[in-house]
Amino acid sequence: MTSFKTLGFGKTMEDKLHSVDIHSAEELINIGSKQAAFRLKVKYPNTCVVILYYLEAAIRGVDIKQLDNACKSELKEYFKQI
Repeated sequence: MTSFKTLGFGKTMEDKLHSVDIHSAEELINIGSKQAAFRLKVKYPNTCVVILYYLEAAIRGVDIKQLDNACKSELKEYFKQI
């Protein structure tokens, strides 16, 4: 089980992910950024779209700045629906 720190997440995000039953980097990758963001949004209503961007970037192994506009646009549309 790989720590979230390997994805660049701090203790607060790690605690939040644990609280929505995501306990490792592998689980996050398997669940995907959208499902993870959905779970976070349900438990933490103030979750914003930027969290979804960070989750996606972490899964891809890139910096958030490397997500292209098409990807961000698609993620933003999904986020509006949850």
